[in-house]
Amino acid sequence: GEVQVLYRVLPCYFFCLNLDLSHLSECTFSSIHQFPIPEGKSGQQATELLQKRLETLGAVREGIFTVDCETYYSAPNISPSRSVNIIHDTEHPATCFALLDTGMCLVADITFDMLMLKMNGIYTSKKSTKIESKGPRYEIADFLVKVGSVSMGPSFRGILVEVEYLPCVVPSSCWDLMREFLQGFMGSAVQGPPQYLQGRMNELYNPVDTVQQYMEHFNNFRRASATPIAAPTK
Repeated sequence: GEVQVLYRVLPCYFFCLNLDLSHLSECTFSSIHQFPIPEGKSGQQATELLQKRLETLGAVREGIFTVDCETYYSAPNISPSRSVNIIHDTEHPATCFALLDTGMCLVADITFDMLMLKMNGIYTSKKSTKIESKGPRYEIADFLVKVGSVSMGPSFRGILVEVEYLPCVVPSSCWDLMREFLQGFMGSAVQGPPQYLQGRMNELYNPVDTVQQYMEHFNNFRRASATPIAAPTK
């Protein structure tokens, strides 16, 4: 249904959003994990290794996906300083997720991007920190698998794998099956649920939980100081 949200952006700025959340009502459980680059392999070789393992299991490639994040920072004269992470997911092409530094996530339509541009004097983005996970989507039985090459600017940062189990909406009820499936092509890289989900395993899953997981990984990549690995060819 439609929800009206009044959000205080800064002490003197308010805006009202009419959010139509009906297109997000159907959700399934997703688990997102980083795949470590095997020693002696490039990022491209590691990506191809995962794809070959999936295809050996019978997975069928079905298009590509992208999850991107651009972070906006409040003007220097604003105290305390604030930040807003604007996230897009091709699984929800008409939706924009705004993840605040307080942990709150606003769900709006894609026109929210234009609002951020109009607030240029209040919030500005640093293009160098824009980060995305992009790659092929695979379908196998009741699973949807996305193998994403993570890049920040021109630099390759690593590999994220998102697995969506379509019949399930409560993580604890299907985690054992999810782990078994993940280990079937990722090996020991997967031991337990993602950190974000560990305290939410008995709750109903929703698309915001996917956004929160990606944001957790993106922040880890941003903090990493390792030398970038050569980017996979597109």
